[in-house]
Amino acid sequence: MEATCSFKRIEKKYLLSEQQYEALFRRIGHHLTPDAYGRSTVLSLYLDTSDHRIIRQSIEAADYKEKLRLRSYGTAAADSAVFLELKKKFGGVVYKRRAVMSLSEAEKYLRTGIKPFESQIMSELDWAMRLYGWPQGAMLIACEREAWFDGEHPDLRLTFDRNIRCRDSELRLDRGSAGTALLPEGTVLLEIKTAGAMPLWLADALDAEGILPGSFSKYGAAYTRSLMKNPHTFSVIEGGKQHVVNL
Repeated sequence: MEATCSFKRIEKKYLLSEQQYEALFRRIGHHLTPDAYGRSTVLSLYLDTSDHRIIRQSIEAADYKEKLRLRSYGTAAADSAVFLELKKKFGGVVYKRRAVMSLSEAEKYLRTGIKPFESQIMSELDWAMRLYGWPQGAMLIACEREAWFDGEHPDLRLTFDRNIRCRDSELRLDRGSAGTALLPEGTVLLEIKTAGAMPLWLADALDAEGILPGSFSKYGAAYTRSLMKNPHTFSVIEGGKQHVVNL
């Protein structure tokens, strides 16, 4: 496993019912192969400032979004591989920087600022951490994920996320994946990730099933839910428009 890597790609999101998922998969399943993680529980610990500056900027900005997170596949142990990630979205294109380290190394880094190794990408992550005044765990998001790729289009990746849930306590990757549901039961979040245009067979299948792209941020929805606990807060601004999240 490489210690660091970077991505530049287009990501589109779709909220599906189970019936839409099944109908879509009947059309496209023969093109797809499970990726290295296949079916897994994904835990993402989003890092933020004490006043939630990172997610507030992301919600309020129409064209630029940024997130810092620590991710594991399954509940992590001290020696488990975890991924420290900086994700930026500008003009519809997603840029990601990712460094792989053990959970114990990641926790030491977040606690002390001592980098587990030196690399260009680790320096970029460190710069972002310092820019935001050393953010810490603010929200844990978990989901059950199916991840697929197409051998004929190696830059194409599809993920289907179910039971997306969050919690704002027990903010550690070694404390399990329990949380409060963010979407109605039976909702599936599809993310299509590609370096360019999606293949025609996939575009045709989405069109045949009437599946249209939408907008859904897991951390944004979780943060909004936490605000809704405050009786004086009823909405947030995203992309210059007012939204209320119904749970």
